[in-house]
Amino acid sequence: MARVPFRIKVSLWLLAFLLAVPLLGPFLVPVPRLEGLSDPEGVAGPESLFVSVEGVQLHVETWPAGTTPEDVAARGDAIAGHDDPAQGRLGVIMLHGFGSQTRTWRHLGAALADSQLTPSVTLAFDRPAFGLSERPERASWGRGRNPYGQEAQVAYTLGLMDAYGLDRALLVGHSAGGTLALEVALVAPERVAGLILVSPAVYAGGGAPAWTRPLLSTPQLERLGPLLMRSFAGRPGEDFLRAAYFDPDALDPLDEAAYRRALQVEGWDRALWELVKASRESDLESFVTRIEAPTLVLTGAADAIVPRAQSERLARELPDASFRALPECGHVAHEECPEGVIVALQDWLSEAAARLLD
Repeated sequence: MARVPFRIKVSLWLLAFLLAVPLLGPFLVPVPRLEGLSDPEGVAGPESLFVSVEGVQLHVETWPAGTTPEDVAARGDAIAGHDDPAQGRLGVIMLHGFGSQTRTWRHLGAALADSQLTPSVTLAFDRPAFGLSERPERASWGRGRNPYGQEAQVAYTLGLMDAYGLDRALLVGHSAGGTLALEVALVAPERVAGLILVSPAVYAGGGAPAWTRPLLSTPQLERLGPLLMRSFAGRPGEDFLRAAYFDPDALDPLDEAAYRRALQVEGWDRALWELVKASRESDLESFVTRIEAPTLVLTGAADAIVPRAQSERLARELPDASFRALPECGHVAHEECPEGVIVALQDWLSEAAARLLD
């Protein structure tokens, strides 16, 4: 038998090594357990409620504070004289964006609760993978619906409406939460009285490209994914948060603390990775012309994440939409410029109230 030349042997060993590095290397990277974490109830504040929807404990914040489903039911069918028996109970549901949580709505919650709509309840909830909502582990859902996918997010929104006895809601969504609000309006238009969308992510971003999905589920990335997500607890996460502001120095310590609260919950890194894997590119641009609900599209004029032009385009393509850009505001205008956002909401509600209550 002919002997293999030494240089070919070396080349084969080198090739084997180069193949082994990406295949086996991730399994050699240590993934230490995060210490000092708690369950959601251990981190929750006095404003927190937990409501079971679709078998998941959702963290909810309400205005007025502490309003439970039982409280709404006890008030009867005509809350403050504005619930029409023919139309049913009206509420406000606020949907946060990627990496955010209920406290992002701390300025707008009270303003909407006190608006001329006088809703049965105004509430926000943490979408699973964020904030203090339960983070189901893969073993618990098996081959069932992925609790971090968009279909489940729509079900949580409608299920929370059912839990509070709301027949219809004004949906307020920011960024990816705006995408979710539009999805709900497509799936259940009869349940949506109107939409307020703050820098909604419709035409770009919002999910992993299709070609990456097989890679995200490889054993190598399954091991490294949660470790990569932990970068949000450090400087990359801080940079991501500040990039959402026109003036990074305007970041309120209360808002920053609310963002970091989620990083104290057991399993946050794994859940965030599951959400990244479940994310999909939006196909909403093909369907927005079907959404007839009265809509206000708001944006920060200096939004560097969802450019103003995309929000203007959405307002043009929706059948019944108004547009407002706030100067010297970034991606989270409702945090950075709450006074301007509230004035814009009040002006729009004055004009659209009759259609919202119809």
